Amino acid sequence: MAKRTVASKTESKTKVAGSAERILAIDVGGTGLKASIIDADGQMKTERVRVATPHPCTPDQLVDTLAKLVAPLVDEAPPTLMSIGFPGVVRNNRILTAPHFGLEGWHDIPLADALAQRLGGLPVRMINDAEMQGFAAIEGHGLEFVLTLGTGAGTAMFRDGELMPHLELAHHPVSKKGVAYDEYIGEAARAKAGNKRWNRRVHKVIGILASLVNYDKLWIGGGNAVRLDFDLPSNVATVSNDAGIEGGARLWHPRSVRETRQLPEANQRSGPFK
Repeated sequence: MAKRTVASKTESKTKVAGSAERILAIDVGGTGLKASIIDADGQMKTERVRVATPHPCTPDQLVDTLAKLVAPLVDEAPPTLMSIGFPGVVRNNRILTAPHFGLEGWHDIPLADALAQRLGGLPVRMINDAEMQGFAAIEGHGLEFVLTLGTGAGTAMFRDGELMPHLELAHHPVSKKGVAYDEYIGEAARAKAGNKRWNRRVHKVIGILASLVNYDKLWIGGGNAVRLDFDLPSNVATVSNDAGIEGGARLWHPRSVRETRQLPEANQRSGPFK
């Protein structure tokens, strides 16, 4: 059995002002919806709640489901901010693609604002779910890449702690037959191919990403990260699945998200955690 390293928060991560802030962090997945209230350092202040993702699902259905899911958390510890990670291309708090929810009815959807209004007008920021998970894992030095193994395959890139432009590698061909990452190492592929063959595929993808990105560190997250059974390279580590929620705190740190088209408003380098 391989040795798997789980990333933990290091003492080198900067403590920020605004620790009294309570952030409602939501991790939208193709299989499950998760949420918790966290503080400015990403520490959970309530229990994590979870429900299955409805299928099929329209934007209105997703907003309704999320509103019901977080209602007990909002009553227990009224949040001051909200962060959302979504599995698709997100720009300026709007969903451009939602591959796990369908092609129709999911383009240019203001899901973040719709949910915020249901919850009393909370300030809200939304990015890709792999990017939000990455914020909880990265160490802030050099080029760090994130690969999430769940319903599909998510990716994110960071340079010296700052979020880089989003690359939707999940839909890039990885084999001669034109099979994309989602179809090659996603959950459906694992269930069909079996764990042994799926692990060989992930091993191959790690090699491809090393050549493509030349990362200093690769973080592997998502629910299927625990299924890896081979020895990882020294610069590769797995991440707790709770990182998808804990990373929500970093969306409100101006330096983390500046110069990104995902959240143009954040380029003003303003926010509660100055």
